[in-house]
Amino acid sequence: MTMEWIGTGLFALAVLHTFSTKFFDHLSHVKPAHAGIFHLLGEVEVVFGFWAMVLFGAFVALQGKPAALLYVEGLNFVEPLFVFAIMVVAASRAVLQVSRGLVALLARAVPAPQATAYFFVTLSLVPLLGSFITEPAAMTLAALILRDGYYTQPISNRLKYAALGVLFVNISIGGVMTPYAAPPVLMVATTWGWDIGFMMSHFGWRAAIAVLINAATLTFMFRRELGALTLNTGSVEAQRVPGLMVFWHLALLAGVVVFAHDAPVFLGLLLLFLAVAEAYPQHQNKLLLREALLVAFFLAGLVVLGGMQRWWLQPLLTQMNPNQVFFGAAALTAITDNAALTYLGSLVEGLSAEFKYALVAGAVTGGGLTVIANAPNPAGLSILRMQFDEESISPLGLFASALAPTAVAIVCFWLL
Repeated sequence: MTMEWIGTGLFALAVLHTFSTKFFDHLSHVKPAHAGIFHLLGEVEVVFGFWAMVLFGAFVALQGKPAALLYVEGLNFVEPLFVFAIMVVAASRAVLQVSRGLVALLARAVPAPQATAYFFVTLSLVPLLGSFITEPAAMTLAALILRDGYYTQPISNRLKYAALGVLFVNISIGGVMTPYAAPPVLMVATTWGWDIGFMMSHFGWRAAIAVLINAATLTFMFRRELGALTLNTGSVEAQRVPGLMVFWHLALLAGVVVFAHDAPVFLGLLLLFLAVAEAYPQHQNKLLLREALLVAFFLAGLVVLGGMQRWWLQPLLTQMNPNQVFFGAAALTAITDNAALTYLGSLVEGLSAEFKYALVAGAVTGGGLTVIANAPNPAGLSILRMQFDEESISPLGLFASALAPTAVAIVCFWLL
């Protein structure tokens, strides 16, 4: 029990540290003599990995190396590895070319200026596409499209944060049309027998409504600022990837998605992708290796620290009724990974159908409130944060910007 208390204390420190990264980033600019250490402490992706290493050190000191290794080796690190692989492959120029082409095609059907329509489709279609290509892939694609098309232009901080909040919420709820794309659904789908028909009839249509409302509302609110922008697609058009190379990249992406649970296979496909990228550098952008590694480090740290929270999370959840568990899961998701919540619920036998729905619906509803709430969020943050002031995203700013789209998700999942 001693290690569980220590693990919970370190988890609380990690959450507090997550909300303090903006402060450390500011210090790195005003105190250049110690900018290195302050910049490191201000890297959100480093936070949970750092405190997980502290936990491992405490484990070795108190219970010995064999006990510490036994704990770590009993954890499942497939999700961090998968997010690393899917981020690198999905960010390839060929996959982005296809994604941008699809967004541009659908944007032509929207009766609005090009930049406005493109913005709406990016925040609605791409999150829903996450139900089929997985949420981490959808987050990577949407964040890259927003970064290149909007965040590199002189738009207001208000629009940057508002779009980030909607993006995180829509990605979290947009992957629930299928049983394999959203991490919190993936954790329970096999155990509870949820197939694609069940997901579509219970979650999918509600998610689609919420995603469209959130994207449409945000687009309408900033229609004047968006309407004044001009999308710069010239460089993209000049670097088009040949059709055969596009097909090969899409096949590799599909393979990574299909074998999302099998680390040896999807890591093998990733190595094959890297070999192709090395052989044909003229058809690649700079690979997203650094960002993907940082995100994987973040998620691995969350797995290590989160494994010590079962002793208090599981009893807390099982004492709630369906109404309480929906709002409780949405709130708890803000301070812990939503997949961890649903996984703990899957370990309990005899749960009612209402309880199961409430747990998963609440977990995905609150998945946009913080960077730690949903596994793909660190990927979006890693791609977009360089475009914010002092190259840092305020956790409180993200939380505030995600409240309204989260409220829309609550209405759709609990009242419809």
